[in-house]
Amino acid sequence: MIKAAGVDEVTDATFDAEVREAALPVLVEFTADWCGPCRQIAPVLSALAAEEADRLKIVQLDVDTNPETTAKYGVLSMPTLMVFRAGEPVKAMVGARPKRRLLQELEDVI
Repeated sequence: MIKAAGVDEVTDATFDAEVREAALPVLVEFTADWCGPCRQIAPVLSALAAEEADRLKIVQLDVDTNPETTAKYGVLSMPTLMVFRAGEPVKAMVGARPKRRLLQELEDVI
């Protein structure tokens, strides 16, 4: 998995505690080692993790090693970015995007 700096990794086992029970909104990147666009968005997520740490938690989930969570949320394409608030998914976006566009798309959920 392409690890974005400052972004924690979650698994099927830790997903509920790290994401669904988090106090802040959580942006989950469903990612995989073989995913080219995932490599493109990694620096964007690292920058957001640093800049928005007081408003948003960002984590990554490797779809190849965590099939249960991937299937539960119907994730079929990588990267899928899903925002959870109060334990529920409130927004989903598919594909890499530049930081400015991602911030615009997140405005209504953080």
